[in-house]
Amino acid sequence: MKPGKHMDCQNRKENSPLKGKPLGRREFLKSTGKVAALGGAALASGCGTGLIGSNEELRLRWKEYFKGNYQLMTQAEKDETIKRLERLAKIDRGVDIQISSKGPIEGVLFGYAFNVTRCEGFMECVSACVRENNLDRKTQTQYVRIFEMEYGQMNPESGNGKYFHEVPVEGHFYMGVQCFQCESAPCIKACPTKATWREPDGLVVVDYDWCIGCRYCMAACPYWGRRFNWNTPVIPPEQMTKKQHYLGNRLRGKGQVEKCTFCVQRTREGRLPACVEACPTGSRIFGNLLDPKSEIRFVLQNKKVFRLKEDLGTDPKFWYFID
Repeated sequence: MKPGKHMDCQNRKENSPLKGKPLGRREFLKSTGKVAALGGAALASGCGTGLIGSNEELRLRWKEYFKGNYQLMTQAEKDETIKRLERLAKIDRGVDIQISSKGPIEGVLFGYAFNVTRCEGFMECVSACVRENNLDRKTQTQYVRIFEMEYGQMNPESGNGKYFHEVPVEGHFYMGVQCFQCESAPCIKACPTKATWREPDGLVVVDYDWCIGCRYCMAACPYWGRRFNWNTPVIPPEQMTKKQHYLGNRLRGKGQVEKCTFCVQRTREGRLPACVEACPTGSRIFGNLLDPKSEIRFVLQNKKVFRLKEDLGTDPKFWYFID
């Protein structure tokens, strides 16, 4: 290749609209015209390695951004998508991840209960959730929030969700909130692209790649259950949870909404959510609502239970109880 042609190829790479950008669907679609024009020119001029690192990378990204909604994919399409995501994670971040697409277990409906008389506000649950679900370290994104409440209060909005002192505090109790996996979820009804839906096991999930970032779901949720990524989440490779689920803790991008899924990557494998496993006081109970012998059913049948904003008719699968 002549020196002038080499410099021209280098300039095309440096000026590529895709160079170094983990794009969302909207950004990618806006760039496709430029990519097609530049790509054709590059191939015609002998720039054989493509525009964003390699022909393989360009091919993977092209297929990834034009795939269908996960809910409507065949299993073969899901498997192909997962292979692409695993390969792109290796290209982008240099990490080897394993992504599952395991579906709901027949005869299982997940439910959750929180003991407000036992929680002492230690927040091990919050830290465990951040690690397990690959949450953004830069903005300190949290799915789980613990509110310090004065006795007599019942609405978390009147509590302190940002306390930094020794706990527990006398005269107070602690109340955790996260996504409540509502049976009649307002967030699902609000989504204009059908990027979020309810699975047969009760989990409300998000296809991150179909989320357009309009945040209608966040406005619709009465329980503060969703988070929006204003920037690309930062997770150091050495801190990343490598075992992931497509609808759970896989890596998200800028402009995408995310939420608690009761750790779908764990619970569909018969494990407890990270927050339940980490709780030092046994305040968190999780299980199958359809199993009459489960601990969650025992709590619902034998304890004084209540749900937040019951009058809204959302039918959350998250209860509070007292001993």
